[in-house]
Amino acid sequence: MKRPALLIAAVPVVATAVYMLMPGGSDGGTAGNGPAVSASPNAREQAKERAESEAAKDDALVASRPPGLADPAKKELAQQIVASAENSTLRWRETYGSIEDVGDGVGYTAGIVGFTTGTHDLLALVEGYTKEHPDNGLAEFLPALREVDGTDSHEGLDPGFPEAWRAESEKPAFRAAQEAERDRVYFDPAVRMAKLDGLGTLGQFVYYDAMVRRGPDTGPDGFYGMREQAMRKARTPGQGGGEKAFLEVFLDVRRAAVLARKPGADTSRIDTAQRRFLREGNLELATPLTWQVNGSTFRIP
Repeated sequence: MKRPALLIAAVPVVATAVYMLMPGGSDGGTAGNGPAVSASPNAREQAKERAESEAAKDDALVASRPPGLADPAKKELAQQIVASAENSTLRWRETYGSIEDVGDGVGYTAGIVGFTTGTHDLLALVEGYTKEHPDNGLAEFLPALREVDGTDSHEGLDPGFPEAWRAESEKPAFRAAQEAERDRVYFDPAVRMAKLDGLGTLGQFVYYDAMVRRGPDTGPDGFYGMREQAMRKARTPGQGGGEKAFLEVFLDVRRAAVLARKPGADTSRIDTAQRRFLREGNLELATPLTWQVNGSTFRIP
């Protein structure tokens, strides 16, 4: 899975959402328009109170929305669609132990959403898991994982790491850790952001798949960067725009980012899966579903 090395998963989702919704953004900020001064304790406290107030408003808005993709049945569906693109299967629970280097420049890709040794998320997963289970079979590879983070290198990982990953993935605790990290870094922030943008279940999935694939990055081909580009071209439903129109633009932006990074890359997860659902008017991602990805056809009754 090709994700940028710069992740902002450690930033609370609320803070991220507030930042992205603030007017001005990265193109309209006021930095440099006045002298640099140190904020007083009172000013910092006021800023904190404003942020907390905005966060509380966002929390209330998200809570007022229907469950959408967070509904257990829809969440299961989301994992199946992602697995069809990542591992050519609907049986996503069979992919905890998957691990390979697919030659895309990010080292080993492993687990249920393709955590990678080159983009920090696999390292973060193993570090967190080791805090809870210090005697696990992956802990000995942590020094090597830190060294190769941000590269495609296998130094210190071969030959034992792939087998250790497969073995650890047989344990319920590590499976639970993979699911928890998926939700913390990708699923929960994507669904929250989509709800703040006024998107329904399909839109929430579109955000989630983009977050999984490109990471919670603010760069031009990261999730937040692509969202910002789409918002320059179309209004979100939360801003009074049309849902289908905005999602078409977002998918256009995402497709362009994929092809800019690798001309000729397969974009079927966008073209013949998500865009197909959109053009069928299936904004609630209702079953039955049929889609094509990576040359295969998948169906869910």
